[in-house]
Amino acid sequence: MTEPRYLAVDLGKTSCRVRLFDADGVIAEEKGPGAPGIADLDGVALSAQAIRALFLRLPASDLAGLAGVGIGAAGVEAAGIVARDLVAEVREFTGAPVALINDALAAHAGAFGGSGGVILIIGTGAIAYAVDGDGTTRQIDGWGPWLGDEGSGRWIGQEGLAAALRDVDGRGPATALTARARALVGDLAAMPAWVSAEGNPARRLGRFTPDVLDAAGDGDAVAIDIVARACAALVGTARAAGSAEIAVWGGVADHPYFSAELTATFAQAGITIIPSRGSALDGSALIITRTDLGYEERIIRG
Repeated sequence: MTEPRYLAVDLGKTSCRVRLFDADGVIAEEKGPGAPGIADLDGVALSAQAIRALFLRLPASDLAGLAGVGIGAAGVEAAGIVARDLVAEVREFTGAPVALINDALAAHAGAFGGSGGVILIIGTGAIAYAVDGDGTTRQIDGWGPWLGDEGSGRWIGQEGLAAALRDVDGRGPATALTARARALVGDLAAMPAWVSAEGNPARRLGRFTPDVLDAAGDGDAVAIDIVARACAALVGTARAAGSAEIAVWGGVADHPYFSAELTATFAQAGITIIPSRGSALDGSALIITRTDLGYEERIIRG
């Protein structure tokens, strides 16, 4: 008898990853562009489109009898009841039951195997999730690109591009970020149009983050200052979570220079970074295969 097969989805603002698996392990994985967030304009449609595109890339023969889909997606809680529309759309094209949770909480589930703890996620956005032993959850930051996400990839990229413009204007110090910005954007006079060109400004701004981190690693003083301020902001987020031990996850945190600076800044603040058990995809897999998690009420099922 064939083992039940499940699909785990990690849908962020920059990228989307899917994993088809059964009790014996991973069968297939795919990766593609993300979506702005369920709460954004056309967020449900764009989120469903991102997931469906990868779903269709999986071998049809492997999808026969799909038993369930677990999704961690950006903007679930901010979207309110509209998030249920995404569950309905994904169930329609997959033909399987769907479980949906905030992408940050999915990352927490993966990092701690469904147990309590604190995770800080630094990707396009920035958010900390604290989960107590009884399943009580608390969110710190994660308020989106216009109201929060301090120290995030979007924040770092935006600060770097703004620094390049200050250099060009003569309002700020010279920086290697200016040449890097020109290499990415072209004519800097067109930067406002470039930022909004894809309809996802946060993701667009985050594209400059690797340049800022690389420039900091090369010794550029302006870039070093941006990284230092990002780390200081993230210490504030971690402290508000109320734990001296915290798991850190996300693409920005994987950069060698940033990782070293963040670890040192946290150590100075008395905070220890601990290893994660798994990833957000592991968390998305967990919510579709288990219903006994302490934060079951935060999971939307359909």
